[in-house]
Amino acid sequence: MTREKYEKKKYKAVDYRKLRPGNINSSEFSHLKLLLFWPVFGFMFLFVERIGVRSSYFPIHCALDDRIPFCEFFLIPYLFWFVFLVGIHIYTLLFDVAAFRRMMRFVAVTYLIAIIVYLVFPNCQELRPIEFARDNVFTRFMAWFYTFDTNTNVCPSIHVIGSVAVMFAAWDSERFKTPAWKTAFAVTTVLISISTVFLKQHSVVDVIAALPVCAIGYVVAYMLPNALRSKKHNVSI
Repeated sequence: MTREKYEKKKYKAVDYRKLRPGNINSSEFSHLKLLLFWPVFGFMFLFVERIGVRSSYFPIHCALDDRIPFCEFFLIPYLFWFVFLVGIHIYTLLFDVAAFRRMMRFVAVTYLIAIIVYLVFPNCQELRPIEFARDNVFTRFMAWFYTFDTNTNVCPSIHVIGSVAVMFAAWDSERFKTPAWKTAFAVTTVLISISTVFLKQHSVVDVIAALPVCAIGYVVAYMLPNALRSKKHNVSI
């Protein structure tokens, strides 16, 4: 396949009106099977969180955590993470399947690494405030959120990994390759990442630990395929 044909195919939208049970394995729709990763991951995360509960967890903490105040207003970018993640899935599924495939490779690699870490190194954080200095809709939400969201299996932060996954997928898509869009996605990723420490959902260590995991995912999902494609192209010439 020439470079021109590859680029044309790369950004071609899929006509899902043609989707039938019998053609899910066709080249046009086979990418949809990558969505099966999410229920598989959901089960694995449920296992480490609710089923395979350990008797003890290693607390993650650093001195900088004590200097960062709780700020309930970071709940806005924290919850926007769900829109961020779902939104890029919908966009790439509809308009950029190649970017969707690469994003799912990144997600699969990084999330599986996180699960393995949780299994071999059970960890937790003990940073949540006992009481809030202010009483408002944000602190009330956080008090409710703390009741069911456990403080275990936090390092590396999946919230950070997921945010970086969205940023890389957006940067990989032709639609969002302008400097303005790239900056917008980068700033949003940073805000979501730091929101986790201001809400005392994560330690700074959890955020930093997510970065090398993301680096591994980037190499596997983006760099290696490009290198192999270039090598194959050079050989064909």
